[in-house]
Amino acid sequence: MCGILAVLGCSDDSQAKRVRILELSRRLKHRGPDWSGLHQHGDNYLAHQRLAIVDPASGDQPLFNEDKSIIVTVNGEIYNHEELRKQLPNHKFRTQCDCDVIAHLYEEHGENFVDMLDGIFSFVLLDTRDNSFLVARDAIGVTSLYIGWGLDGSVWIASELKGLHDECEHFEVFPPGHLYSSKEREFRRWYNPPWFNEAVIPSTPYDPIVLRKAFERAVIKRLMTDVPFGVLLSGGLDSSLVAAVTARYLAGTKAAKQWGAKLHSFCVGLKGAPDLKAGREVAEFLGTVHHEFEFTIQDGIDAIEDVIYHTETYDVTTIRAATPMFLMSRKIKSSGVKMVISGEGSDEIFGGYLYFHKAPNKEEFHQETCRKIKALHRYDCLRANKSTYAWGLEARVPFLDKDFINVAMDIDPEAKMINHEEGRIEKWILRRAFDDEKNPYLPKHILYRQKEQFSDGVGYGWIDGIKDHAAKHVTDRMMFNASHIFPFNTPLTKEAYYYRMIFERFFPQQGLLFLEELVLHVAQRKLLNGMLLGQATLILLVEQHLECMFQLMKTN
Repeated sequence: MCGILAVLGCSDDSQAKRVRILELSRRLKHRGPDWSGLHQHGDNYLAHQRLAIVDPASGDQPLFNEDKSIIVTVNGEIYNHEELRKQLPNHKFRTQCDCDVIAHLYEEHGENFVDMLDGIFSFVLLDTRDNSFLVARDAIGVTSLYIGWGLDGSVWIASELKGLHDECEHFEVFPPGHLYSSKEREFRRWYNPPWFNEAVIPSTPYDPIVLRKAFERAVIKRLMTDVPFGVLLSGGLDSSLVAAVTARYLAGTKAAKQWGAKLHSFCVGLKGAPDLKAGREVAEFLGTVHHEFEFTIQDGIDAIEDVIYHTETYDVTTIRAATPMFLMSRKIKSSGVKMVISGEGSDEIFGGYLYFHKAPNKEEFHQETCRKIKALHRYDCLRANKSTYAWGLEARVPFLDKDFINVAMDIDPEAKMINHEEGRIEKWILRRAFDDEKNPYLPKHILYRQKEQFSDGVGYGWIDGIKDHAAKHVTDRMMFNASHIFPFNTPLTKEAYYYRMIFERFFPQQGLLFLEELVLHVAQRKLLNGMLLGQATLILLVEQHLECMFQLMKTN
């Protein structure tokens, strides 16, 4: 994947504007250190910073169709590109890059081709024949994307906020599973799976073999690469299953022979951290070449400013978890690996968080998993994407494969619910699917290891260390006046205040952008009286926060 920046309908086509866009594009260079490109057509600019994973030799961007009337800049991986090429026999492709199919699919199918793509992507497509453009983001929002509007009527698109926030009068997160067409000038949802309607409760009986095979397919398709790769291995259920499936498939394949006979795995933690111990045990069981990275609390604290700059958020939980991942990603990239496979998304799909124990019935259980998946792009996807791309490392997430999600979310949620009397802990159906006595995927105690938050698994002293550091830099008086300094999304703890100060230094006066994220942060992560939030409560929270926003806008 890569970093993209596009300016569409710009009133200035001078050399000075081109230089400015190149300058802004360089802010995304960490996402694509291998090559850069900028194409200008009239009042439109499409820039690209490339991380070469597939076809490193000839896949530089922007990409074109045969007569160069269609121009595309893409951040993504299209896993079914070979199948799609076969459906385009009359087209000639310039490269072997997986994203090369996008321009040609548009020629054949117009704006309705996006759902044909199996992968993760954010792209901008310019049709020079009528000077129209199309922007789209993948189903769940694994890739990051922002959209902004300039005073001159221009539309700005960037993989990260830092590429456009200085230039736009208004900007926002580009919603996942949507496209934006210049012909309609509005967002349109292209991703409409059955589970998106939370009121429809699925009833398909649980079949462990069906679930297992769906996940194996999701992992295998993500092994599409022409560069060295590895797996993140914390020793938790999700990353261990990713590693187990990958190791089984690679044995004797061309990829294994090309990059080494064994799979490389990576883990991070404070000295003596639970994840280091568990990850080591899984690696020994699977026979991977394992790499452990120890960091100190001071290492993490020293990195927090960089983490906030790269993740572009002040969300407390995200920053806690992103910091160790940020440090580990630098070590991984220094070893020559450019792509890793990770385990994000499982807890949202299967109700893996401990508060799901309190679900009163299968209907509310299912509805909460739907809401959690829809919010992933604001938290875990953002963390995984930006903390790895800070060092030009790509993270792929098989649990968020479209086909796998459809299979998993079609299962009767009664099977997902925690039931201690029947010995069913969280994510029981996933554990059961890989519980093979004859040919075990994992040691039994790892397969049934209880959930730990990433920020706990790397070492229980990590969070306490951050809190202590924040307490030294945020006084009681600062907290007393917090509502005057930050009237919007006022930080409630010294740790949150500390992050917010850093964030505002990098992105001043931009708090309004994060309204939607913070509303859903409350709705998704908090409990009322120990129960899951119901839909009525969610609506009330949204209405309250919207009213605050409108009042603030009137004041300003």
